[in-house]
Amino acid sequence: MKISLVGLVFRQVGTSFRHLFWTHVLTAATMALTLFSFGAFMLLQTNLEYLLKGWGDQLQITAYLNNGLAEPQVDALMQRIGAMPEVARARHISHAEAWRDFQTALGAQSGLLDGLPRDVLPASIEITIKPENRNEKIIGQLAARLKDDNDIASVEYPQEWVERLELVVLGVGWAKWILGGVLFLATLFIVRSTVKLALFARKEEVEIMQLVGASEELIQAPFVLEGMIQGLIGAGVSLAALWGVYSLLQDHMPTIGFFLAPFGQLQFLAPHHIALLVATGWLLGSAGSLFSLRRFIRTWHPSSAKF
Repeated sequence: MKISLVGLVFRQVGTSFRHLFWTHVLTAATMALTLFSFGAFMLLQTNLEYLLKGWGDQLQITAYLNNGLAEPQVDALMQRIGAMPEVARARHISHAEAWRDFQTALGAQSGLLDGLPRDVLPASIEITIKPENRNEKIIGQLAARLKDDNDIASVEYPQEWVERLELVVLGVGWAKWILGGVLFLATLFIVRSTVKLALFARKEEVEIMQLVGASEELIQAPFVLEGMIQGLIGAGVSLAALWGVYSLLQDHMPTIGFFLAPFGQLQFLAPHHIALLVATGWLLGSAGSLFSLRRFIRTWHPSSAKF
């Protein structure tokens, strides 16, 4: 396209936005809703992956001790566990420490413990696994060896919950693309309708351009540019809404912090996710307009003025 025609294209775009303002607003809002839904799944997936990584980094085995173990027996058990090649470190938690930790976790509800003996909670050993050994097979074998120790009553580790969370993350990832695909198709239909309305509103202008021999590229350029602008506006609105939701959740972190602790605060979308959202909005608007125009322009002749 010649540089001299660029001004014409932008004037046509400005005229369209003035005359069909609410139609463009509706289309941009629809794109924003679609991109917000897609971005919300990305935000959820990002935080679930972060949570999964945090759990993996702090994966521990808890070995509950038999009642009545003497201090020398506990020391010997700690040495045996510390000598295991999979173990990074081990920490003994006495009856009194277990009671205090549980009381702290209950907070204002700690009065429920009144009247219970202080040794009602068993003593235990928290065993942290070396990063290179954090897989289901090795942890299962280590847990089995610990269960065979006569000084250990039972062994627990959250590997099952980590595996379930991995499935949840995978499900969210698939849902993101499936729901996103459905919403994108619906948005393309709305963009198609917007282009059709714009063509009807500028029917005479398009007919004149066809009669004077204007190329298809020149006729299509304003509509494609409008779609790009709508997509970028929709992406900007969706990002602003996602940031609002993120900020709202951050403000309520004290009430949900027990779920994420000790893995820190919520995570917002990474830069490449933001770029993907903006690029998707841009492509959604431009591709929707272009595909619709190729169908309408080629079947619309000045003599019939029909689609």
